[in-house]
Amino acid sequence: MRDGSRILGVRVRTAKGRKISSTRWLQRQLNDPYVQAAKREGYRSRAAYKLIEIDDKYLLLKPGSVVIDLGAAPGGWSQVAAQRVFAGDKPGLVAGLDLLEIDAIPDVTLLQADFLDAEALTLLDGLLDGRKVDVVLSDMAAPASGHRQTDHIRIMGLCEAALDFACETLIPGGAFLAKVLQGGAERALLDRMKQSFATVRHVKPEASRADSAELYVLAQGFRGEDGKGFSDG
Repeated sequence: MRDGSRILGVRVRTAKGRKISSTRWLQRQLNDPYVQAAKREGYRSRAAYKLIEIDDKYLLLKPGSVVIDLGAAPGGWSQVAAQRVFAGDKPGLVAGLDLLEIDAIPDVTLLQADFLDAEALTLLDGLLDGRKVDVVLSDMAAPASGHRQTDHIRIMGLCEAALDFACETLIPGGAFLAKVLQGGAERALLDRMKQSFATVRHVKPEASRADSAELYVLAQGFRGEDGKGFSDG
């Protein structure tokens, strides 16, 4: 972390009626330096630091950029995106979509909608008003079923749907960042990304818990769905 302050460990007793697994989760939250940093620095979630790390290294969020955050709740990634794209004189735009209602975030347009629905795309079209998108972000994850293979299939389905959206909306040279699970994106999906983007890589930021199966796929340099680039006209 950027903040090198020492964190004292907190032990949590198992209260009557509370499952041991819930106690472990609570203890982990209380002892997580990223959770504490998020509260201290005003971020909605510890996930903000994952995007900060990735952007510090790969420079996705440039001043003036148009950014769409799919599955934005509770809003940590949208906060980071807004801070970075509104850092210069050129006006940026950040829109966050989620099925859940999200409390207002400065410089972020929030839409409570399912991006898979035509209604959500209509809302986005009106918001963009002809502008193309520089970056599509997706930290979406389906509710865990407890069955690893099922969870993998679900999250890969979300990633593929997010990629479909990105390929329809990104500008030439645009970027796509999405959550996948350990093992990474499946071969067919990776092949499609490699055809459509100049570079594709898996990344796991330090803020992502070491025992977590989550991983991110980052595609940069969008060159068109068919991989042949864009014409000037």
